[in-house]
Amino acid sequence: MDTVPTTDAEWRARLTRQEFKVLRRAGTERPWTGELLHEHRTGVYSCRGCGQPLFRSDAKFDSRTGWPSFYEPTGEAAVDLRDDRSVFIIRTEVRCSRCGSHLGHVFDDAPRTPTGLRYCMNSVALAFTPE
Repeated sequence: MDTVPTTDAEWRARLTRQEFKVLRRAGTERPWTGELLHEHRTGVYSCRGCGQPLFRSDAKFDSRTGWPSFYEPTGEAAVDLRDDRSVFIIRTEVRCSRCGSHLGHVFDDAPRTPTGLRYCMNSVALAFTPE
């Protein structure tokens, strides 16, 4: 994907309804329903909106939360972090740094990982490419 859509109409033409809801409207897919939750092959997880590589399979772990979880992105420049005040607590939203699509949230509640972080992602926001 070389170009990034700039209007809602362009995004709607590229994405399914569910993808649009999550990526462009910061929605959340239901837990335990994502197609990538049980993906265990070696490969790369990229932004479904623009194709930018975001996470590697070796950083994925089972957080038992119902969403694919990673302890680090492919690099600091892959994602943007923002304060999310849409609910009663302040969370840290994770967005694709290339197209600004909502991917999920990051939490500091994974002490058994190398970083202590849990990037809790929506499957529908990601595309998996096996190696």
